Amino acid sequence: MQLENLNLNYWAITPEIITSVTGVLLMLVDAVQKRAERKANAIVSLIGLVLALVAVIGFRTPGSYFSGMVEIDQIRVFFSATILIVAIIAVLLASQFVRDEGLPPGEFFTLIMFATAGMLMLASAGDLVMVFLGLEIASITTYVMAGYRRYDLRANESSLKYFLLGSFATAFLLYGMALVYGATGTTNIQKIGQAIAADQVNYPALLLVGAAMMLVGFGFKIASAPFHLWTPDVYEGAPTIVTGFMSTGPKAAVFAAFLRVFVNGFNTTASPVGMELHSTWINTLAIIALITMTVGNVIAISQKNIKRMLAYSSIAHAGYALVGFVTGEYASVAFYMLAYSLMTVGAFAVIQLLARAGDQKVEIADYAGIGFEAPALTFSLSIFLLSLAGIPPTAGFMSKFFVFKTAWDSDYRLKWLVVAAVVNSIISIYYYIYPIVVMFFRPLAPGFVRPRVSLGATIALILTLLGTFYLGILPNRLMKAMGSGSGGAQSSQIGQTQVINR
Repeated sequence: MQLENLNLNYWAITPEIITSVTGVLLMLVDAVQKRAERKANAIVSLIGLVLALVAVIGFRTPGSYFSGMVEIDQIRVFFSATILIVAIIAVLLASQFVRDEGLPPGEFFTLIMFATAGMLMLASAGDLVMVFLGLEIASITTYVMAGYRRYDLRANESSLKYFLLGSFATAFLLYGMALVYGATGTTNIQKIGQAIAADQVNYPALLLVGAAMMLVGFGFKIASAPFHLWTPDVYEGAPTIVTGFMSTGPKAAVFAAFLRVFVNGFNTTASPVGMELHSTWINTLAIIALITMTVGNVIAISQKNIKRMLAYSSIAHAGYALVGFVTGEYASVAFYMLAYSLMTVGAFAVIQLLARAGDQKVEIADYAGIGFEAPALTFSLSIFLLSLAGIPPTAGFMSKFFVFKTAWDSDYRLKWLVVAAVVNSIISIYYYIYPIVVMFFRPLAPGFVRPRVSLGATIALILTLLGTFYLGILPNRLMKAMGSGSGGAQSSQIGQTQVINR
């Protein structure tokens, strides 16, 4: 292939370059600085992430670069911004975490940077090869982060389970990619869609099986039922800051790749095989969304550990996001993932600060009566929980509103799914309200120690609170920037056809 046909544009991969170079620089900084001067790790990380965020926001011209391996579009911009915001909040929290736990900070910040680089690759992937590379870079680093508290057997178990099950799911995804390549003769996502539309699929059965296996792989990564069984144990055993990071950033990145593959690649009814594939994955995802919401919410009710409760909550929220996914409209899903990421990482930040080193206080009973003993933290946690429940005027309410309204307006056959989602949202209010009741209306639990909150953690909480309220009160500016009008009714389609074939 001639060099001019590659369409090289290094500006298109500037965020990945910045985060990767920052990761390497962190290893050098950690090697030369004194142990008492380890704050430089956080400062260097923040500078790199902010520069990467500026580069993402600076994308103005959509395009396909590096022979279609990298795509610059609204999916790339908004999901990449979500990933970088989560990484910035994680870095702000990490300084106090590594200091309280007595862990080496250099490696932890480096892992955050390389994980972020992998997630950014996922958000920009225009080829199945790039999807796999980005997914593996992000996954391997989070496997290590889950077991970063090396002396803790729970963290070791969490890391091992995540690694084994994650590798198994990746094998499904990779084998599915191989079958899709065998059926269409290409790994480029746009060309896959063109081949299906032109009825140029050599082996239709391979295409259907390959898409099904990729659905399993993506389903594991977003923690949708029935591929969710790893989530509660991994989230509970991993350090709380890691749980908050990997339950938000990687999930947003995988949703970006998931959207691009299924909506851009498999979203056509112009040929018989395309119509069969299209109707199959739409119906399958609708059923998965229903099961995911129901399983997550029902099991969360019985949880006594707040990290496990939020693990099942994250499963339920994956189901809500899938409600928007089946419409083939990215704007509501992108908004949902941004809102979900802010309120979830904020909730885990408060839990980390209240639990102290070693996650000593993570049972809901441990929070009894602390509401007015640490009011800044408990009121913040209450806001995040109410937002996760979908109570106005928070980001959680508006994100659910956009997703549900988009699905309701798209086709009459999706109305049952919206009704089920609303019922599940009502069910979830119980287990989100319960910790608030325990904090403010129960006698104070013995042994309470007022937590110390660092400057970085304070800034992180302020940012997440402001984002939660801003997206809940003034969401239209962001939705319009994504190409969606007020209420999400005028949603921009990123596929070639309407997802629901009337």
